[in-house]
Amino acid sequence: MTGNDVLKNLSEYNIWANQTMLDVFAELPELPTHAARLFSHALNAQAIWIARITSTKSPVKVWQEHTLEELQKLHKYASYKIAELVANSDEAEFNRLIDYTNSQGHQYSTRVLDILTHAFNHATYHRAQAATDLRKSGHTPPNTDYVTYVRELMGQVF
Repeated sequence: MTGNDVLKNLSEYNIWANQTMLDVFAELPELPTHAARLFSHALNAQAIWIARITSTKSPVKVWQEHTLEELQKLHKYASYKIAELVANSDEAEFNRLIDYTNSQGHQYSTRVLDILTHAFNHATYHRAQAATDLRKSGHTPPNTDYVTYVRELMGQVF
């Protein structure tokens, strides 16, 4: 399995996990504020990284908060666009350095490969925080573990 295959798997997992979280949010009578803020941040970050990679303007700010409808739209954009970037990248693109300024004003140069890997890990981290907040709010959070995704993909639900 190549690095591209691993990132392709992670990009497809990211789509599934983000949609799984949104499905749980949609079933709730009211969206818990903190969970929504954390999940908004996860999707915002993906959109910001996409903008950096594609040299475009980000449609969102780092900690911008969204309604459920806005989260669904942002997911349709960011989760699928980042998967498209992975699918369309070759070794040269994965190794291309991106110069950017982070939200604290610090300048960095980072390879596309590392940015994409970070984006997927970052989303996992904040989905877990949102899940913790859902549980604290008395709701059952989704299981968005990678192995759960693989089991569902393989038809091995257990």
